[in-house]
Amino acid sequence: MMEKRDALILSHLRNDARETLTRMSRKTSIPVSTIYDRLKAQESSIIKRYTALLDFNELGYNARCKVILKIAREKKEALEKFLISHISVNSLYKINNGFDFLVEGIFKSIKESEDFLEALEIKFGVKTKQVYYIIDDIKRESFMSDPELLGILGLV
Repeated sequence: MMEKRDALILSHLRNDARETLTRMSRKTSIPVSTIYDRLKAQESSIIKRYTALLDFNELGYNARCKVILKIAREKKEALEKFLISHISVNSLYKINNGFDFLVEGIFKSIKESEDFLEALEIKFGVKTKQVYYIIDDIKRESFMSDPELLGILGLV
């Protein structure tokens, strides 16, 4: 089980990664030096990277979709490499229940996304696909971001 102070630090980081260590220290009553040391220790294990959540619509990318793919076994590795390197693939997951990959794609238009999907079908012989277009973000990246709710998760 994670220590209470580590859970609090991570929760504050999840809520606002730009929050200063001094402010975080005031809110958590954990010394700044301890917060710094705990974050450094977790950077190679728990903390995968620091990033920003973007509003893709504001950047002109108005079509976002989640695509579930089933692919022939002999094409899986090639498709995975292709998807990892494709500029429009935001996230890629291996999944179960008769499918192989869950792909999150970010595109300027639905036509651009459909062209991408058609190219996948032609190049990799996609057996089955399901496409779900994202209409609106209702909740995004909020797990462990509220220090008040850490007890419910059993983390403190």
